[in-house]
Amino acid sequence: MTALRSSEPFTLPCGARAKNRFFKAAMSEALAGGDGRVPVARMERLYGAWAEGGAGVIVTGNVMIDRRAISEPGNVVLEDRSDLEGFSRWARAGRARDAQLWMQLNHPGKQAPANLNAETVAPSAIGYTAEMKAVFRTPRALTGDEIRAIIERFATSAAIAREAGFSGVQIHGAHGYLVSQFLSPKHNVREDEWGGTAENRMRFAREVYRAIRSKCGLDFVVAVKLNSADFQRGGFTEEESLAVIEALAKDGIDCVEVSGGTYEAAAMMGSEKAAPQSERSRAREAYFIEFATKARARVSVPLAVTGGFRTVDGIERALADGATDFIGLARPLACEPDWPSRVMRGESRESAARPVKTGVKFFDERALPELSFYEAQLRRIADGEAPLTSTTGAKALWEMTKYALKTAGTRRRA
Repeated sequence: MTALRSSEPFTLPCGARAKNRFFKAAMSEALAGGDGRVPVARMERLYGAWAEGGAGVIVTGNVMIDRRAISEPGNVVLEDRSDLEGFSRWARAGRARDAQLWMQLNHPGKQAPANLNAETVAPSAIGYTAEMKAVFRTPRALTGDEIRAIIERFATSAAIAREAGFSGVQIHGAHGYLVSQFLSPKHNVREDEWGGTAENRMRFAREVYRAIRSKCGLDFVVAVKLNSADFQRGGFTEEESLAVIEALAKDGIDCVEVSGGTYEAAAMMGSEKAAPQSERSRAREAYFIEFATKARARVSVPLAVTGGFRTVDGIERALADGATDFIGLARPLACEPDWPSRVMRGESRESAARPVKTGVKFFDERALPELSFYEAQLRRIADGEAPLTSTTGAKALWEMTKYALKTAGTRRRA
C-alpha cells in the first residue's frame, strides 16, 4: 500500500511531535454536572476511544475558564486546582498511544444562554438579532480591569491544564465566543485600546496568547482556533483574519485551526445559507480549504483545517497541496472514533458520517438535527455503547427536543 501523507509525523514550533496528521477537532461533550467538574469515568471512556482510535492530535470540547460564564449545560469548568485529579485522569486517557491532547479554553462572552448565567459580558453592549434575543440577553460592556482579569483566567487555566498532564491548549477564537467578539467590528465598537482599529481589536487575542505562553513556557503547545470570516455583514473579514494569523505567527503560536462562522451564521456546520461553497471547495471537500491556501501563502505557521473532510482522497489531496498540515475531523470521529487507525491500515477510504436532514428549512439551515445526532454519539461512547453511524432527520429532531427539555431546567449560575 502506498504510504499516506496523513500517517506522517509532524513537529510543532515548540518541539512537540504529533504522530500523524489526523486532528480530532473540538466537539462539545456537555457531560459535566451543574458544578462543572470533570465526569471522570465518561471522559476516560470517550477520550480513551479517540486515543486508541489513532488520532495524532485530540482537542477537547470547550472548557470554560469562569464558572460564571457558561456556554451550555454540561460545560466543564477549569478555574482553579480543586478538580486536578479529575483533569489528570482525563489527560492520561486522552494521551494514550502517544496522542497529543490539547484542552480548548473558552469564554462565551455574550454567547452565553440567559438561563445559565446571572450576567453576560462582552466587548460592547450590543445585543443579538430578534431571533436570538430569546436565548441571549444584551450584554454589559467589560471594563479594562475586567478584560485584564479574563486574560489572566485564560493563563491560569492553561497552567493548571499543563500541571494536569495535557500536552497543550487551544484558545477558542472562533464561532462568535468572546475572543471572536473582540475581533469583530460588528460586536466590538470600543474606542479604547481594545477596539476601533483592526490592530486594537486583535489585541485581546494576542494578550491571551502571550499570558498563556508566559505562564506555560516555550515547550508547551499553545494553539488557536480562528474564523476565516464571520460570514456576517459588517463582521470579521478574511483579510482581517489573515492579519491576525500573521500577528499570532510572529508572536510564536504553534498551530492555527481554521474554521468560520458564528451561531448567527453557522458556516462551521456546513450551512450553505451562511457560506455557500464554491465548486472548487466542494471538490476539495473542506469548507475552509481555499482560505487556508491564502493563509499558507502568507505564513509558515502550522495549519489545521476542519469541516467537510470525508474521504482519504480528499485528505491526501489537501496535504499534498500544502494547504494544511493537519486534517481536522469532528463528526467522522463522533460516529467512528477509530477511523484514523482504519484509514492508516488501509481498511477504509470514506467516513460513514452523513448529513442529517429533516426537510424542515429552519432546522436544516442551522444544522441543528445533525449537530444533535453527533453530540448524542459522544454520549453513547462515553457510556460504553457503540456509536451509531446514521439516523433519520425526524428521529434526530425528536432526540434534540428531548435533550433540550431535559436540560431546560438547569439553574442559572450566580
